Amino acid sequence: MRPSPITKYSGIYNADGGAIGEIRYAFGHLFGSAECALCTITHSLVRRKPAWDGMVDRIGVPIVLLHRNEVDERLAGAVRDIALPVVIAHHEDGSVSVALDADELAQLDGSVDDFEQALLAQRRHR
Repeated sequence: MRPSPITKYSGIYNADGGAIGEIRYAFGHLFGSAECALCTITHSLVRRKPAWDGMVDRIGVPIVLLHRNEVDERLAGAVRDIALPVVIAHHEDGSVSVALDADELAQLDGSVDDFEQALLAQRRHR
């Protein structure tokens, strides 16, 4: 049985939000001790990529981006045993599923175009 239609996606970064979290990630990334493939896809060194915003407009389903310390209890329970970063699909029937996992995101090598293609392929095949 196919899952119900997707109503939105939540992208969860492998990084904390807030000023301290952002600084900690920036230094960790610079020195090779922190990595977040989703961060690399959505952001350049200083801001969100314009290509990301264009892709979100085209995809037809809202994409909410969250840092790991910003995830609500329900979503935290759903991703408790899943490596971050991850993109979660929220379905019309209230269920959630993994749309793109950490390994799949890493393979996209920071490309917004490849992310869009992977997400569209996931929607067709899952």
